[in-house]
Amino acid sequence: EVQLVESGGGLVQSGGSLRLSCAASGFTFDDYAIGWFRQAPGKEREGPLCVSSSDGSTYYADSVKGRFTISRDNAKNTVYLQMNSLKPEDTAVYYCAATSLVVVTTNSALYDYWGQGTQVTVSS
Repeated sequence: EVQLVESGGGLVQSGGSLRLSCAASGFTFDDYAIGWFRQAPGKEREGPLCVSSSDGSTYYADSVKGRFTISRDNAKNTVYLQMNSLKPEDTAVYYCAATSLVVVTTNSALYDYWGQGTQVTVSS
């Protein structure tokens, strides 16, 4: 059974930091690119915010570039999202998703597997 399980969300003050984790199982993790998405209340899903591909490439959306860092530990089948300088507008449910494409893709329709999400709330 394929599973993506996010963790690490919570409440943080503006300017603070959080590290999210996405633990994967049930597929060959090394062969998949993992992306992070988010959905704020009343808004459409946004993303990918960043992507870590199986060939080592990364992608960052302009909205998070310089503040968020994606990394992966293939030995642990886990991808991390380090979020610094958080802003109230970063408040959302954050999801990780996996695609079998080798190259980075920003097309969310091409992501095969999705986690259940973790809530991040940034207070002002």
